Amino acid sequence: MNVYGYARVSSKDQNLARQVDALKNFGIDPKKIFVDRLSGSDFNRPQYRKLLHRLKSEDIFVVASLDRFGRNYNEILEQWRIITKEKQASIVVLDMPLLDTRNGKDFVGTLIADLSLQIMSAFAQIERDFIRQRQAEGIAAAKARGVKFGRQPLLRPENFPEVRDEWLTGKISARKAAKLLGVTHQTFLKWARADKN
Repeated sequence: MNVYGYARVSSKDQNLARQVDALKNFGIDPKKIFVDRLSGSDFNRPQYRKLLHRLKSEDIFVVASLDRFGRNYNEILEQWRIITKEKQASIVVLDMPLLDTRNGKDFVGTLIADLSLQIMSAFAQIERDFIRQRQAEGIAAAKARGVKFGRQPLLRPENFPEVRDEWLTGKISARKAAKLLGVTHQTFLKWARADKN
């Protein structure tokens, strides 16, 4: 029997320390802790997939909280089924004792775990939807205030007209023109084509 830990954050700048510490405190060997820095909207995560592939019957899959497992209601239920029914492994959600499938494998215990899972998965999905809604509202409010998103367009250097004319007359190549202007070949061509229109 192996005990594996899984930790996840949505982006590279988020901290995993709290989750990893909780998994170590549970007694999991750090070499058996798998970490993804990806959204919980689906389960196409490399480290999760690697861990799922390793899971065997009687192994234990441990996660700090259900929202670190995932945030998509249907996919959480499907992955839970794969781990507990197909793989015959157990799942432990550290902050939710009802979601510990090591114990209570009788009908009542399974029923309680399954109902708890459905309720908590629904909350994880709702929270994900709220996050998306708040992001959309924040972006809309920022745009209304005149905030611009994305990279600022490059300003053309003062010598662009002369360099472009040399390129148009065939004195220099587009690559040479781009190099003289300190921009990429594609940027120079985009500027030059825009002037033709």
